[in-house]
Amino acid sequence: MFKDITIGQYFPGESLVHKLDPRIKILVIIFFIVSLFFVDSFYPYIFILLFIVVISKVAKIPVSLVLKGIKPLRFIIIITFIINVFMTKGEILFDIGPLTVTKEGLSTAIFMALRLVFLVLGTSLLTLTTSPIALTDGIEKLLSPFKKIGLPAHELAMMMTIALRFIPTLLEEADKIMKAQMARGADFESGNIINRAKNLVPLLVPLFINAFRRADELATAMEARCYRGGEHRTRLNELKLDTKDMVVFVSVIIYFGLIISTRYIKI
Repeated sequence: MFKDITIGQYFPGESLVHKLDPRIKILVIIFFIVSLFFVDSFYPYIFILLFIVVISKVAKIPVSLVLKGIKPLRFIIIITFIINVFMTKGEILFDIGPLTVTKEGLSTAIFMALRLVFLVLGTSLLTLTTSPIALTDGIEKLLSPFKKIGLPAHELAMMMTIALRFIPTLLEEADKIMKAQMARGADFESGNIINRAKNLVPLLVPLFINAFRRADELATAMEARCYRGGEHRTRLNELKLDTKDMVVFVSVIIYFGLIISTRYIKI
């Protein structure tokens, strides 16, 4: 299960998507997320899905790898679907025992499920095609205008990127600890919810200890290399926007602008 989480993983490549300026990719993902919540009908989701498939193909990332990110969240998606189906009032379609399924509830449930799926797929593509260093530089550059009001842009960008970077590492450690505990007789799957939560203690305690140890080692390594973030920090590769970046950015913004416009223009 832990190996199926794709957010935070980087898939090296030399494609057009990989070479795009990280600022452009971050802004594109922001517009992507905005479009997800502006859409209020089903057919625009076809174009959103088409966008994800095209980006995956251009980046030469297997679609199966992108879709793996949905697997760990399947229970959250199913629970969200069920809650919306039975808890939304409206025109009654049919009854399942004491529960009532409404037309509005079914529509809302499908919308919420699709939004969660596309949200995971879109953010996964960002981290799969952007290295942690490039992601840090991109976030810092985008936040740099807010330095005038005292926002620590570099520190925030570094914290966010480190958090994303260590997601796969912590998940891999959690998987190893779980297998080791299961080899010793631990049971993480049987029993009710309370028992399962109690059985997670042998997993969580060593995981937290390892996380704190890694954080301490990272801080020591950064200090030993005389790392000083923020002002006067130099970079090996300075971010520069070129014609290719601007063409891609304008094209994608127009694309998502047309998708958002379907909310106001009914066909």
